[in-house]
Amino acid sequence: MTAELVRGQNHPLPQARLEVRVSAGKPIVAGATLSDAEGRIRGAEWVAHPGAPVLPGLEVSRQAAADHRLAFDLDALPEIVHRVTVLLALPTGTGGPQRFGAVAAPFVAVTGLDGAEVASYTITGLDSESAVIALELYRRQGAWKVRAVGQGYAGGLAELLTDQGLSEARQLAGSINEAVVQGLARSVAPPPPRLPESDRTRPSPAPAPPQGASGSVPPQRNAPDVPQQGSPYDLTGAPSPATHSASDGPIDYTHPRRQSAAPPPPPPAAPPAPPGQPAQPVAGDATGWSMEERLYNQVWGMFEDLARTAAAYRSAVDFADSRMEQELDKVLSDPRSRIDGQGDAARQAAQAKHTQLVSQARAALDRDLTQLIAESGVVEPALPPAFARWDNPVWHGYRVPMEIPMAVRLGDLHLPECESLHIPMLMRLPLERGLWIDSGRSGSLDALADPDELHRLAMETAVAHAARLIAVYPAAEFAVHVIDPAGSGAPALAPLVTSGVLTAPPAAGAEGVADVLSRLTQRVDLVQMAVRGGAADALPPGLDTAEQLLIVNDFPHGFDDRAVTQLRYLADEGPAVGVHLMMVADREDAAAYGPLLDPLWRSLLRLTPGPDDHLADPWVGHAWTYEPPRVPRGSQVLHQVLARIAETRRSWNR
Repeated sequence: MTAELVRGQNHPLPQARLEVRVSAGKPIVAGATLSDAEGRIRGAEWVAHPGAPVLPGLEVSRQAAADHRLAFDLDALPEIVHRVTVLLALPTGTGGPQRFGAVAAPFVAVTGLDGAEVASYTITGLDSESAVIALELYRRQGAWKVRAVGQGYAGGLAELLTDQGLSEARQLAGSINEAVVQGLARSVAPPPPRLPESDRTRPSPAPAPPQGASGSVPPQRNAPDVPQQGSPYDLTGAPSPATHSASDGPIDYTHPRRQSAAPPPPPPAAPPAPPGQPAQPVAGDATGWSMEERLYNQVWGMFEDLARTAAAYRSAVDFADSRMEQELDKVLSDPRSRIDGQGDAARQAAQAKHTQLVSQARAALDRDLTQLIAESGVVEPALPPAFARWDNPVWHGYRVPMEIPMAVRLGDLHLPECESLHIPMLMRLPLERGLWIDSGRSGSLDALADPDELHRLAMETAVAHAARLIAVYPAAEFAVHVIDPAGSGAPALAPLVTSGVLTAPPAAGAEGVADVLSRLTQRVDLVQMAVRGGAADALPPGLDTAEQLLIVNDFPHGFDDRAVTQLRYLADEGPAVGVHLMMVADREDAAAYGPLLDPLWRSLLRLTPGPDDHLADPWVGHAWTYEPPRVPRGSQVLHQVLARIAETRRSWNR
């Protein structure tokens, strides 16, 4: 089964002879670098590129292309090599795109020689970067693993190679670009498009400019005028993740507190704590232009702090285990230790030292966890509705907002070291990729035998997500459509239907599916043409300019081939022009489509209706347990919020 990675996630490699397949939609350069145990490249001879495509144990493409197949034989690599880095770059001087934000998100897959995928990753979050480290194949304790990296460089190949410690980086980058240009000059250009019969008597048109040059308008996944903002949670466990990975709309993995412009300082902190005691936490104790941004950045900081303190604890425990094993091996290998009980004494001393080291690591972890729990206890009650849980009292005073918030909460994340400490999972708005609520068996729901119960939980989760999205947008700026071909989601959809917040009743049957998809597809086409043509004011008068959310239940029931194609189109192109997809589906139900739907699943962020550890952080790659948002049992808060939204919309339309 393919592991669909997200940034920072790793996966074991089952064999030494592999291929890395790359798909980018536009010609790009693919290469690889070798590095030793300290991460250093010994010289230009350790870089495989179009000008020198073959190294011991690997071979890369000889020219820029939209698709690549890189061959690896890990057993044939020199013994000193501990890491192989796969890099991608946009060629310069060819008239093509100059930044990855102007092309579709690159997709990379590690496969066996038979083509069976081992792991895949969609590289999201790229904008001004023109070179990126896609994957790392690295040796750990005698076994090889792959890690999704996705680190981009705006300075291109020169900056990437410099960052890897290569002294002659600029000269090598220049020679690589020269080899690529020469290779493209030798390649055969595609034939021009065929003219219609009615146009063949007209004068011949002027030669078309090179692809990507001035005058050409290649389709772009994201309109250049749309800000590219994102979230660290694109983690996925697979698919869509691909991970990315994934790909998928652009996701910005940079820490929001690391910004180029200096925002106002945080509010005054609490009085200094007495010596020996930790400082008292304060809500909004982070940089930002507003309290909302400060809280967002503070949550980010808590997320990173918990990731790093858990990594430090796990590393310390691993060190203690390794040290004890080495000391025991030393004792057992010495025949003298069998005399007079010396071996038993040495064994007890090793175990005592191990216990001491683990206890020290746990004490440091507990200290950090205590501080984070105290900070969470202060921050959680101060969160605005967009960031707050459904049981937060802030919802009882809810008012329809006048502005779009910077993010929305999609659930909680926690680690096994402290399951009581939950970090809000905040996704930047507007959404830049769709959501997939997985109704199949996974995680804690694997033992749940009743598929109807799984589907009910998934639909309730989807409704909770949709209600929150409706609630955090201004009254006239978010519209929701529902496709429910067989009506199986009616009980869960009741809050949305009875409150009147839906644009229209849920579409049923094949005709309803076709109608909704056709209207939304047409909207995407119109907005794309207007944006690309610089004529946004030329949209039809009756076009609803609000953000659109399409909830799809029971996929693929009621979908013919045309509807499936339209759905894939909306998932790929919709987010850039304000059309978002939320699917409630079990991937196994659509298995008959085979790999045709793999891009669809990869383009969506996978969420689950129950706890599941399929997400990873972007710093150290921990597997985080995701928990969906839950409306407290017996609470009417969801109905009250939707009723307030419907009332506000009616008053605005009078």
